[in-house]
Amino acid sequence: MSSQQTLPSGQIVFDPRGAVTAAQIRLAPRPETLRGVRLGVLDNSKWNASRLLRHTAAAFAGACEPAEVHRYVKDSFSREATDALLDRIAAENDVVVTAIGD
Repeated sequence: MSSQQTLPSGQIVFDPRGAVTAAQIRLAPRPETLRGVRLGVLDNSKWNASRLLRHTAAAFAGACEPAEVHRYVKDSFSREATDALLDRIAAENDVVVTAIGD
């Protein structure tokens, strides 16, 4: 498909869709049960994310009885989490919950 077309009126129209290419990655293996897992909660530092995640973690804890709950906060919602933070979260948890809370 061409990204540019000319209409009968002579106007040039551009197709903004483009093409997306991404490498396929395998998902992490899922635990058989959530009971007793180490739960990580990553707050992206948006205004309502903390409140949303507190309620989500409490509901999760009531239903699944995790062994531990670890909380983390990104420096800024507009930036990616640092590799160091992601490595720490991966090492310390079995399951991680994150959310956007606008």
